[in-house]
Amino acid sequence: MAELNAADPDFLARLETALGPGSVRPPDPHHLEEPRGRRHGRVAAVVLPGATEEVARVVRLAAQARVGVVPFGGGTGLVGGHTPMEGPAPILLSLERMNRIREIDTTGAVAVVDAGCVLADVQEAARDGGRLFPLSLASEGSARIGGVLATNAGGVGVLRYGNARDLCLGVEAVMADGSVMHGLSHVLKDNLGYDLRHLLVGSEGTLAVITGASLRLYPLPAETAAAWAPVPGPAEALALLALLRARLGQAISAFELVHRSGLDFLAETMPHVAIPRAEPSDWIVLAEAADGAGAEVGERLEEALAAALEAGLATDALVAQNEAQRRAFWTVRETIPEANRLIGSVSSHDVSLPPGRLPDFLAAADAAIAAIDPGLRVNCFGHLGDGNLHYNVFPAAGRPRGDYDGVKDAVKRVVHDLVHEFCGSVAAEHGVGRIKVEDMARYGDPAKLAAMRAIKQALDPLGILNPGAVLPPA
Repeated sequence: MAELNAADPDFLARLETALGPGSVRPPDPHHLEEPRGRRHGRVAAVVLPGATEEVARVVRLAAQARVGVVPFGGGTGLVGGHTPMEGPAPILLSLERMNRIREIDTTGAVAVVDAGCVLADVQEAARDGGRLFPLSLASEGSARIGGVLATNAGGVGVLRYGNARDLCLGVEAVMADGSVMHGLSHVLKDNLGYDLRHLLVGSEGTLAVITGASLRLYPLPAETAAAWAPVPGPAEALALLALLRARLGQAISAFELVHRSGLDFLAETMPHVAIPRAEPSDWIVLAEAADGAGAEVGERLEEALAAALEAGLATDALVAQNEAQRRAFWTVRETIPEANRLIGSVSSHDVSLPPGRLPDFLAAADAAIAAIDPGLRVNCFGHLGDGNLHYNVFPAAGRPRGDYDGVKDAVKRVVHDLVHEFCGSVAAEHGVGRIKVEDMARYGDPAKLAAMRAIKQALDPLGILNPGAVLPPA
C-alpha cells in the first residue's frame, strides 16, 4: 500500500470548504483517549460531517491526498481503535452529528438509523414504537451504532439475540474511494450476491465507514424476571444454565457470571452500590428471563431455581420481586467495570472460550497468575451464556499497578496463550483495534490473515481507512 501523508493545514482547509464552517476543529480530550486513560491518540483534526454525502466528500478528498481517516463513534472502545499514536497524523472522522432515527417500521420490525445514533436512543425509539432493540451494553448511553457495528459488539443479550452482527439487516457505508454502498435492507432473505454487510460489520473501520444501518427489532417482553444465585463454581454455573434453558427455553435472555472479587472491589470503591444479601460464595450468577404475557416467567424461574438448589447447582437464590430489585441486581453487574477502573488493573483480557472448557481454563489461568506473583488478584466476570469472560488481573491490595510493570506483559501472554490453547479467542467483545494487532499476528490463522490482507487491498488499496488497526504488517 502507498505511504500516507499527514493531514496538513491546506488539506484541512479543503475539508472545511467542502463541508462548511465549523466542520473541522481541534480534537477534544474524549476524541483522543480511550476510557481507561491508557492511550492518548494523535490526529490532525476532528472532522464532523452531517450526512452520508458529506462523509463521502471527506473520504474522496482523503483518498486524493492519501491522508488517513480514523472513524470515531462514541469513543467507548477499549482496544485503541480510535487512538492512532504512530505514523502521519490522520483525521478523526466523527459521526456524532449524524444521529437521526430515520424510520421505525413496526410492521416489518426494523429500525433504520444513522451511524451516529447513541445506542440508548435507538433502544428508546424502538420502545416508543412498541418494539425492543435488544442490544444492551454498559456503555449504551454513549456508544454509537456505527462503532457498535464496526466492532460487532455483544453485551448481555447475546445468549438470546446474538451479537450486533445478528441484529443488523443491512448497512449504508462509504467505501474507500468515496462511493456509497446503499444497503439498508428491510428483508431477512437477500441472496443477491455477496453479503457485504457481514464483511463490514466487525471490520473496525478498516474497509469502509458505516454511515447508517437497518436493525432488527423484537416484541417488547410483557414479563421479565431476574435472579441472583450464588453457585459453588463455574462448572455448576454451566449446569445451572443448562437447567434453566431446559425449563424456560429461549426465555432465558441473559446469564452473567460474577466473581466475589468484583463485589469486594465495589465495596472498596463504590460502597453506595447495594450488594444483594445472599449466601456468601466465590461465584454468583445473574440470570434474566423475559417472555410474552401469560408466560409466567417469574414462577417458572423460581421453580427452576428450586430444582437447582435441590441438585446442589446453587447455594442460594434471590428472585427480584419488582422492577427496582431487578434493576438493583443489574446495577451491581454494570458497575463492576467502573470499580475495576478505580482499582486499576495490571492487565485486562476480553476473551471467549467454548463454554464447556471454561472451568478448566479458569483453574489453569489462576494457577499461572499465582506462579507469576501470588499477590496478584483476579477479577473474572462476564457473559457465561456465550463464553465471553473479562479475565482481569489486579495488584495486591494496597499496591499500585505501577509496581507490576515488569510482569504486565508476562501476565497478558500467559492468559492469551491459555485462551488459544483452550480453543478460544483473545478478541471477544471489543475487537482488535491497535492494542491487539500483535495478538492477531501471534494467534491468527495464516490463511485467514492472507485473506484479510487481500480483502483490505481490494477495498482500500491506498490504506487510508483506520491505518494501523486490526491487520499486522505483512
